[in-house]
Amino acid sequence: MSHLVRNTAALAVLACCACAAQAADWSDTSLSYRYGTKFAEPFNDNDITKNIVNLSHVSGYKYGKNFFSADLLMSSDLDPSAAGSNSGAHEAYVLYRNTLDLGKVTGNNFAYGPVRGMGVTVGFDFNSKTDAGYNSKKRMVVAGPTWMLDVPGFLDVSVLAIWESNAPYNTFTNQATPRYSYKTHAMLTGAWGIPFNIGIPLSFEGYANFITAKGDNEFGGGTAPETNIDMQIMYDISEKIGTPKNTFKIGIEYQYWKNKFGNSDHTNPGATARTPMVRAEYHF
Repeated sequence: MSHLVRNTAALAVLACCACAAQAADWSDTSLSYRYGTKFAEPFNDNDITKNIVNLSHVSGYKYGKNFFSADLLMSSDLDPSAAGSNSGAHEAYVLYRNTLDLGKVTGNNFAYGPVRGMGVTVGFDFNSKTDAGYNSKKRMVVAGPTWMLDVPGFLDVSVLAIWESNAPYNTFTNQATPRYSYKTHAMLTGAWGIPFNIGIPLSFEGYANFITAKGDNEFGGGTAPETNIDMQIMYDISEKIGTPKNTFKIGIEYQYWKNKFGNSDHTNPGATARTPMVRAEYHF
């Protein structure tokens, strides 16, 4: 497990340094923790407990903005780390997005109706997981247009092309699968952070991904379209504990993930997850 933590930490530092090197006009870096007992994994009919630690960084620079996120997900033993193991699986998941604001790049005004601006987003995801059955080694590149909507806070909607591959290893059979590229497919995705106040300072935050089927998987089976919605209500407790605004937040989170990783839930236990969580964040 130690090499996974070291690699994740190194990538986090490098990405944050790269963001900072672009002379950010503003930035927000946060450490967060979330916990839930109803996580699900395909081909596993158990409710899985997970502890998740996250490092995130978002920053704006002259021509757009960066977003980086690194999750370390630690499962209970119902999602075992290897065949016959009594310890839970561990996963590192890293995501990066860069959005160029076309208005800032060209000097033209792209606002119309509810849209305040347009951009072009590129980025990547990758993961490494140690688990009994699949041991995912996902690699994914995305690119496409983004619309920035005129709301309090932000709401960005993108249509992205996805180029994805994986090279799993099955510890039950000791069978390694050569890296396999799925069919290029599409994702409609939205990310938001909208503040509101009902006597206490709250914010509605999250993302939603709607992903088309990606052709056959590496074993020759078909894949299904995915829906992954993760949303939270966060309460800024900073001033209550004597710290600057937006330093400490606590809240509740809910994730709905249908056909997880493209696995159809028709005959597959665990392919759809409905997961309530608690969440805490420290921003610096």
